[in-house]
Amino acid sequence: MIGLFTRLAGVRRLGHGEEATLVEHLTELRDRMIACFVVLGVVFAVAFWRYHDLFQILNGPLPPALKASKPITTEIGEAFTLTILISAYTALLITFPFTLYQLYAYLIPAFSQDTAKRLRPMLLFVPLLFTAGAVFGYYVVVPSAVHFLYYWAADEVNPLPRARSIYPFEMTMMFVMGIIFEMPAAVWVLTRAHVLTSKMMRKNRRIAIVALAVIAAALPGTDPVSMLLELLPLLILFEVSIWVARGVERSRDREAAARLADDAGEA
Repeated sequence: MIGLFTRLAGVRRLGHGEEATLVEHLTELRDRMIACFVVLGVVFAVAFWRYHDLFQILNGPLPPALKASKPITTEIGEAFTLTILISAYTALLITFPFTLYQLYAYLIPAFSQDTAKRLRPMLLFVPLLFTAGAVFGYYVVVPSAVHFLYYWAADEVNPLPRARSIYPFEMTMMFVMGIIFEMPAAVWVLTRAHVLTSKMMRKNRRIAIVALAVIAAALPGTDPVSMLLELLPLLILFEVSIWVARGVERSRDREAAARLADDAGEA
């Protein structure tokens, strides 16, 4: 086991422009995938060990009445399988930034050193944006959505929510919001790659709003509250992404002007 961790810690990243055979590429890819699965397994084991804490955290945003009565289970062994599912969700949430880094480290040698230097800030911003989205989902989306659904027609029915529906809903919502908050980072990369422009985004703003509304409706959550709470950050992030794209374009223009000045000086 110690030898395995030593090997995984020493996965070598190819240098820019370094020649490598297909076998070497596949070996590096295999090692990085193994590293992801090992880290995922370790975090899963710790999460499963501390499952009491996980349930307490997931009970945090629930309405007081629901926390007092506790979500129910109706089948023998359901609590155990639910614990495994929640531990797996937790492991995916925590290790997602590490997985993205492994993907970055594997692909970045294919780009130039200048491109790699420009992409390096994403190693910080992508995990921060994902964490911000997960936190937003936990503190804003989940409490509002669960409160709305739990108290809907409460005078006519006696709600007995199942743990198997509530806890996965919370975890899925947090993961989805984390992905949604990556929009500015995705726009930054696409603008750098000349695939997207700020002018294109402004020109198609109305179409984008409709598309974002459709995406919000398709995301987890069957109630209008969830949809609105998912649509709001999408719209805000879209506007932020326009400014991000504009910033990238200005930076690119300055770099082009500097290169022209250098070429003129050399001539």
